[in-house]
Amino acid sequence: MTAARPDILALGPLRHAGGTVILPGSKSISNRTLLLAALGDGNTVVGNLLKSDDTEVMLAALGKLGVGIKALGGQDFQVNGCDGRFPVREAALFLGNAGTAFRPLTAALAFQQGHYTLSGVPRMHERPIGDLVDGLAELGARIHYLHNVGYPPLDIRPLQPRAVARVKVRGDVSSQFLSALLMTLPLLKREITVEVIGELISKPYVEITLNLLACFGIAVEHRGWHEFVIPANASYRSGGEVAVEGDASSASYFLAAGAIAGGPVRVQGVGRGSIQGDVRFAETLVQMGAKISMGNDWIEASAAGKLRAIDADLNHIPDAAMTIAMLALFAEGITTIRNIASWRVKETDRIAAMAAELRKVGAAVEESADFIRITPPQKLIANAEIDTYDDHRMAMCFSLVALGGVPVTINDPGCVAKTFPDYFAAFASITR
Repeated sequence: MTAARPDILALGPLRHAGGTVILPGSKSISNRTLLLAALGDGNTVVGNLLKSDDTEVMLAALGKLGVGIKALGGQDFQVNGCDGRFPVREAALFLGNAGTAFRPLTAALAFQQGHYTLSGVPRMHERPIGDLVDGLAELGARIHYLHNVGYPPLDIRPLQPRAVARVKVRGDVSSQFLSALLMTLPLLKREITVEVIGELISKPYVEITLNLLACFGIAVEHRGWHEFVIPANASYRSGGEVAVEGDASSASYFLAAGAIAGGPVRVQGVGRGSIQGDVRFAETLVQMGAKISMGNDWIEASAAGKLRAIDADLNHIPDAAMTIAMLALFAEGITTIRNIASWRVKETDRIAAMAAELRKVGAAVEESADFIRITPPQKLIANAEIDTYDDHRMAMCFSLVALGGVPVTINDPGCVAKTFPDYFAAFASITR
């Protein structure tokens, strides 16, 4: 699916960042929109769809399920909705390491009357899915684990519906389990309440789901963050024309560059009007001492003196929180990032990976099950070789080390293709 990836990339030393980056489309919005458009009752035009490994996985899977998808030029696509029923009733789908494809497709296919197998790369088979499967089983889904209980790959058989009005799902492992249920429960054509057990993490990602469901005709009532009600008359409609916002998580690296190395750096495509929670990364930058300006669809960051360490619960921005860990290298004091247990079950164990690689550049790091504490070095270690663990965010995060005026080598930089294939070209365009 993707071209051969470069083995290493040498960066820096760099001392200044400034300029404008037009962001690629949001991964979270892109894959949710594709699935909802496929389930709709008419055609939907999706504009500014992210071009990346994860969206290619979703496009390929939907195509294999018989959904008509037409490229309109650029990053615009027309998706021909199948009114809730995929034409193909038997398929084997390979979904890479795309959680935003694997989790919701598991739920959608569980409610079809077909036979499907879902698999991915080895790391996807280590990422838990048991809480979602348990919730689906309450509704009559027949899902079998092909290897290890609680983990992909999966074998899905035709639904045997159960007349239950309430289903439970844990909220403290991944918000994608709840999002997957909310996006697909309207297929059952009855009122169902989803009860979230435990603290719901990453709430802003659920807000993205709710906003997009409304675009496709599904109004979900929620009572706080513990109960969500799918109405009895819920029915997917065409989304008409849906423009995908720029990716707010990707914006964090460029905004951080502005805060570290002068600026101003402006990102175009997200701003005050965004439905993505990661725009709140800008608030954390302000807490650390950066200067932030914002419009409806842009954000700009500049340095305003030495950055300050923070001690913060960043559960609401788990992806962008990784960028805060990099900013800790340039801040006065000890930075503690809390309530990030979800890092452990992402593309890699991000707490362990971040700790290991930060130590290579001289930081002292303490880690636990759900926090990381970083003491910056007096001077960054030059020429560190950073391992990226096939994790796009590790590669993008550690590019920022070069802004400390030291060279750094990124191993397997091509892993950024998961969400931002042109990241390093965009980074080069704003740094010198």
